[in-house]
Amino acid sequence: MDTHCSDEHFMEEALHLAGEAYKCGEVPVGAVLVYDGRILTGNHNRREGMKDATAHAEILVLREACRLLGSWRLPGTTMYVTLEPCPMCAGALIQARVSRLVFGTRDPKAGAVVSLYNLLCDPRLNHRLEFTEGVLQDRCSGILKKFFQERR
Repeated sequence: MDTHCSDEHFMEEALHLAGEAYKCGEVPVGAVLVYDGRILTGNHNRREGMKDATAHAEILVLREACRLLGSWRLPGTTMYVTLEPCPMCAGALIQARVSRLVFGTRDPKAGAVVSLYNLLCDPRLNHRLEFTEGVLQDRCSGILKKFFQERR
């Protein structure tokens, strides 16, 4: 499987989780962490249900992956997430030593990869991630637009 096809495959899984968040009334963001070509774990936003400001999809996935692998370091992993990570989540990806990030759509209000900040490539930090953006972008942005239109 080439990288483009596998990126789309894993983003489909993240989109499925975003759909689960949507059904629960959570902001529809889903994430999966891939290690050795397989999904290690996945989750979606759970801030409302958990009453926890840090319960973003990426944070929940990183916590579970660290538990499963028995380490806070996650080299060789790729995070797939439907929305560009915020500063908290981008910082957590750096701290966990994730190797690569793939995200679906930009977040003009809180994006910390390209939209507002460029944390992943900041030369002042001791770890940098490669990233790919725009995978299944229309679908990733579409579920968010629909969610917020229904609430306004």
